Amino acid sequence: MRTAKTAALALTAVAALLTATGAAAADAGTPGTGSPGTGTPSPGAEPTGDGAQALCKRVPKIEKRLARALTRLGGDATQRGSISRLEQRVENARKAGHTEIETYLNDKLTFRRSLVPTLEKRQKDLAAVKTWCKANNNGSGK
Repeated sequence: MRTAKTAALALTAVAALLTATGAAAADAGTPGTGSPGTGTPSPGAEPTGDGAQALCKRVPKIEKRLARALTRLGGDATQRGSISRLEQRVENARKAGHTEIETYLNDKLTFRRSLVPTLEKRQKDLAAVKTWCKANNNGSGK
């Protein structure tokens, strides 16, 4: 009988500690304030700027990525990910009579073709950003 009372008392004490710890943890970090004492905003906080400095820093990597994607899309039928290769696959499915596969690949081909003008537009926009960054000290605001 004494063991049951001791166990019940211990369980009650543990539950009280867990409840108090959970409430303290919830009070410590209110939304939007970040880590206490660090001055860093939490992921849900509103941005304080436009991210110009970070974007200016990433321009060379973005240029390479866009050029690589456009090169891949414009490649010949031996290039994986190219429009030509996907066109060949659509034709092969058509010849084999696989209409479901042909439909799927054709939809994929339509999307891939739509990527080219989008990526070219991004390249032009990025060129303007690169010019802006050079004229504005890489977005540092100084």
